[in-house]
Amino acid sequence: MIKPVGSDTLNPLFVYDSEEHHKLMHEAESLPSIMISSQAAGNAVMMGAGYFNPLKGFMNVADAMGAAEKMTLTDGSFFPVPVLCLVESADSLGGAKRIALRDPNMEGNPVLAIMDIENIETVTDEQMAVMTDKVYRTADPEHPGVAAFNGQGRTAISGPIQVLHFSYFQDDFPDTFRTAVEIRNEIAERGWKKVVAFQTRNPMHLAHEELCHMAMDRLGCDGLVIHMLLGKLKKGDIPAPVRDAAIRKMVEVYFKPNSAMVTGYGFDMLYAGPREAVLHAYFRQNMGATHFIIGRDHAGVGDYYGAFDAQTIFDDEVPAGALEIEIFRADHTAWSKKLNKVVMMCEAEDHQKEDFVLLSGTKVREMLGNGIAPPKEFSRPEVAQILINYYQSLN
Repeated sequence: MIKPVGSDTLNPLFVYDSEEHHKLMHEAESLPSIMISSQAAGNAVMMGAGYFNPLKGFMNVADAMGAAEKMTLTDGSFFPVPVLCLVESADSLGGAKRIALRDPNMEGNPVLAIMDIENIETVTDEQMAVMTDKVYRTADPEHPGVAAFNGQGRTAISGPIQVLHFSYFQDDFPDTFRTAVEIRNEIAERGWKKVVAFQTRNPMHLAHEELCHMAMDRLGCDGLVIHMLLGKLKKGDIPAPVRDAAIRKMVEVYFKPNSAMVTGYGFDMLYAGPREAVLHAYFRQNMGATHFIIGRDHAGVGDYYGAFDAQTIFDDEVPAGALEIEIFRADHTAWSKKLNKVVMMCEAEDHQKEDFVLLSGTKVREMLGNGIAPPKEFSRPEVAQILINYYQSLN
């Protein structure tokens, strides 16, 4: 199986030993605690689950700046984005060196992790501007990722963590949330050697389904891991339980047995386009995938990124040898009226735009809200019915 990034074995930061876990939970009750941001909580979950291997905890400012500017930490290791714990103030900690981090996304704000503090630093406006520019390629406050990143405090608390909980993800999505450890184990149990991963934050229409089949066929893969984002999205995105139901129905009906896994991970979407595509590849390698599908405007939002920037960044900016996972580069896929099948649009010779079945997201939402299924060339009827039920429930 493909090795994790930066180590021979996966080193999740979740405390799995039940006796040690109980002891730490008891200790946490007596420690000074601080509420962290939703973004920091997502980072803690990803470290706990092994996706951010081999990070040991939250970065200090020097490492965060290195990740932003060169995708390289001060020790020379590779990481594509800053992983910071930013708070408004650390004054309430009173100089403590060991603290509890509390979850902002669950009722009662339970302890998410324990941290051994190595540094408490102030992030300057200039440093925030540099990180924002390098990671998001824009300073526009309307960009949802820029708004979330800059909406945190300017005090960075860094140090190793021991993760005690997977936030709401394991509770709310018990059938879907999987750690990198669990996915690696299931890949091994299924006997898959060559595995392609597909990222989604939306239900999968016919074009997405066929893109996965294309990638599997062309790469000669044993299996596909559909890996959906379960964390916070932008307004208007379809809730995770609805996406989950739609995708599971598609796999049940249209994929061969033992050819596809439906899984999810807990993280707040960055919408950082190219840089987030590298992060997505990073943690897919950690979960055991050998290949990763990156399509047009992967992880983008609005018009901030070029159509294929998320692919070319692997050629132009990712340090040589940083990742072993291979990228499957895709264009838009759509139903060809000429060929009566889904094709990658860049491979369809002698086609004009009108030769494809193309529907805007607005049009699809309007149809679903009115109880009308999109054409079979766009969406599987079983999937469409689940989405119709959701949209009509909003009326």
